[in-house]
Amino acid sequence: MSDRRFAGVDWASEEHAVCVVDERGRIVEGRRYHHNEPGIRGLCARLLRLQVALVAMERPDGLLIERLLDAGLTVIAVHPNQVKAMRPRYSVAGGKSDSFDSFVLAELARTDSHRFRVLEPDSDRTKALRSMTRARDGLVRTRVGLANQLRDQLATFWPGASKVFWSVDSQIALAFLRRYPTPADARGLGEQRLAAFLARHGYTGRKPARELLTQLVGERDTGADQVLTRPRQSP
Repeated sequence: MSDRRFAGVDWASEEHAVCVVDERGRIVEGRRYHHNEPGIRGLCARLLRLQVALVAMERPDGLLIERLLDAGLTVIAVHPNQVKAMRPRYSVAGGKSDSFDSFVLAELARTDSHRFRVLEPDSDRTKALRSMTRARDGLVRTRVGLANQLRDQLATFWPGASKVFWSVDSQIALAFLRRYPTPADARGLGEQRLAAFLARHGYTGRKPARELLTQLVGERDTGADQVLTRPRQSP
């Protein structure tokens, strides 16, 4: 293959628009690839099959960048503002769209590659660290989602239980909910019993048991104040 080829990839969270041009700027191919394992594999394989010399993207890092570099492709990072500034030069090719931006990126790779930074593959240690960071981010998102679900459930029958501690998913808050999952389970709970619970679970907050008990009852917990302070009735 005599002609050099250049690619522009317009990154998106679900689907990437890819344009490949030859050394005279003629479009060789325009396709879309899903942001999943088969899609990324297919994208890398296709660019290698077309013998693309250079790939331009609007971001300097991320999973797709890693996979392109691992495949042996040369990638340059183009700032989004630079792509925006170059759109009028190619306005005859169409208005703003993912496909149009991938064409602009491919043309920048063809004509202005010397203006942009060539990305270098990360070391194995850096890749491992990024993988761990992505895994941690996923766990954090899962925890936040579950905490929101728990807070929503408590709002339907015991709102104060989600407010008594600084976070509904803190260790002491979860311990409290395991011990007192409903207002009925906390019948007769008073300041002394709550203080003993706090001491047993290593409570380090500044609010005393009396103030926490007030938060637990709350103005909107209809009847909860009576349930919490009323002694258990014999069957």
